[in-house]
Amino acid sequence: MNKDDIQLLYRYNRWANATILKAVAPLSAEDFSRKLGGSFPSVRETVVHIMGAEWIWLRRWKAVSPPALLSAAEFPDLNSIKRKWPEIETEQMDFVAGITDTALHQPLKYVNLKGQPFEYPLGCVMQHLVNHGSYHRGQVTNFLRQLGAQPVATDLLVYFDVEGKIA
Repeated sequence: MNKDDIQLLYRYNRWANATILKAVAPLSAEDFSRKLGGSFPSVRETVVHIMGAEWIWLRRWKAVSPPALLSAAEFPDLNSIKRKWPEIETEQMDFVAGITDTALHQPLKYVNLKGQPFEYPLGCVMQHLVNHGSYHRGQVTNFLRQLGAQPVATDLLVYFDVEGKIA
């Protein structure tokens, strides 16, 4: 893994998150917050979780281990999410733009939400975050189907097709 690979993954991740936000925008406020089950029971809570994971991992990359994720209660609607996410995304993409091949192999030490210490190479953690987002975007797609809304594809190969290039 090298910086070019990580930068590509994060361009994809940014596109995939934007694609999901566009897909959920037509939902009524009721459907956006409707309890449907799953690890995060609504579209809103799942989207906030994706955003919160991006926020907490960015903090950890910068040697800070917050004791909690962002609370879904702080984001009652899509507009509140759309106000916060660009701040996180800008800071994240600045970090990703400055990454080096050497830094990707350096250990990242952090404390998880249960107070347990962990250590992984930074590059592995960065890959994990993109994978984590893919998993939860898939849950949002399932919720969209349950609500009778239009699902979207956010696969990496779809990104390559949309962008017209692979690298």
